[in-house]
Amino acid sequence: MRDYRRPDGETLYWPVGPFKLRLPFIHYRFEWPDYLQGLLMCAVDLAAIPLMTELLGMPFEAALAVVLLNGILYLTHHLLGDPVVPGWITPAIPLLMAYCSGFPEGPERVHALIAFQLLLGGFCIFLGLTGLSRKVVNVVPPAIKAGIIMGAGIAAVITVFKVGGRFESFPWTISIAIGIAFYLIFSRHFNVLKKRNAFWATLGKLGIFPIIALAIVVAPIFAEAPWPTIEWGFTKPDFATLWNEYTVFGLGLPSAAMFLQAIPTMLAAYIVLFGDVLQGKALLTEADEARKDEKIDYDPDRAHMIFGGRNATMSIIGPDVAMCGPLWAAMHVVITERFKEGRKAMDSIFGGAGSFRWGTNTGLLLMPIVSLVEPILGVALALTLLIQGYVSVRIGILEARSQRDLGIAGVTAAVLATQGATWAFAVGVALCFLIYGRQFFTGENDQTFTKDLEQKAPEE
Repeated sequence: MRDYRRPDGETLYWPVGPFKLRLPFIHYRFEWPDYLQGLLMCAVDLAAIPLMTELLGMPFEAALAVVLLNGILYLTHHLLGDPVVPGWITPAIPLLMAYCSGFPEGPERVHALIAFQLLLGGFCIFLGLTGLSRKVVNVVPPAIKAGIIMGAGIAAVITVFKVGGRFESFPWTISIAIGIAFYLIFSRHFNVLKKRNAFWATLGKLGIFPIIALAIVVAPIFAEAPWPTIEWGFTKPDFATLWNEYTVFGLGLPSAAMFLQAIPTMLAAYIVLFGDVLQGKALLTEADEARKDEKIDYDPDRAHMIFGGRNATMSIIGPDVAMCGPLWAAMHVVITERFKEGRKAMDSIFGGAGSFRWGTNTGLLLMPIVSLVEPILGVALALTLLIQGYVSVRIGILEARSQRDLGIAGVTAAVLATQGATWAFAVGVALCFLIYGRQFFTGENDQTFTKDLEQKAPEE
């Protein structure tokens, strides 16, 4: 079997400035289990379509064009050296929809979205190019980091279970699907089964793929969705309508005043996005510790340039309500958990993340796949939100370093989930200042967590 490693332990690449170009079969092993997951998990990408038709009045085929363009840009992360599964800025979607709804439907509302996303993209690129993103990650107090990540997770769960949320439409399907998903991904018992039996090991490698397949059957049985009507051929995105009626090509650039109005919402969205960066960094650190055979190089500056570039590009060619985020937490967890199982399970983290995103792009082009999963798009979205919620709370708590940090984080998380990111950040800053004073940035380490215990020599 070909060895895709460099002498220093990194996966092979071609250096391109700050980026590390990696191509399938040349620089990393293609992982077919992750590709197969992607074929059905394109259902989550497609779940962005109702968001755009609801907010912008965009036709289905034009919204599909946005999803396809975004899907192509997803590939840039692993191709350019960012070892993550990218996705939306999910917790910020309600914030953005509320902001855009303040403008009349039509060109003015589209301009509001364009101004917001272009501003967000430019801001992220600036942080990445100047190296300030790395400083932002390190300068934020641990209590606020913990609160932002926990709050994003709680907000994701609330989105599913709130009045009018997706749980009301698919109560049985979501309950069954999420129960089995949590067992397959996080259960210690199933982890033992995978080591003892080849069948369970194979099932574990498929991640969420069998869960989505099960939902396609369960939802009609409980009369929560119709049986899928399979259509053949390729999807037909409407790029002409998209570019003529929903982009700068047909509407022109937003006014300067529109960009100024978008600044507060952009900063609030970045706070949430920043939580995803922290979460991605934490998950990759765990994976790197579990797999010593591959050196994982995660660079926040490079990540900022990539997802900043995605947002800036999409603001011009296809403004996207879901936005372009640095991490799809649910699927990144699935990929990293399988990566931790060893080199036989997954040779490289780039192979897993890349193969998955090649799979989602293939699924978006195939009408049989799109028509198969269309009835359960709400279930797919709920599944990724609940897995993200679980992981965000776990990672968020571990960002804290003391019991005071936990208290600040809990209040900050609650405010973020109920009042939005701007208020949450303000509350977190105020609490850290009141409680820690001059130690605002460092806080304290009371060794509540075993991860913070100092290694001391035993006393004689």
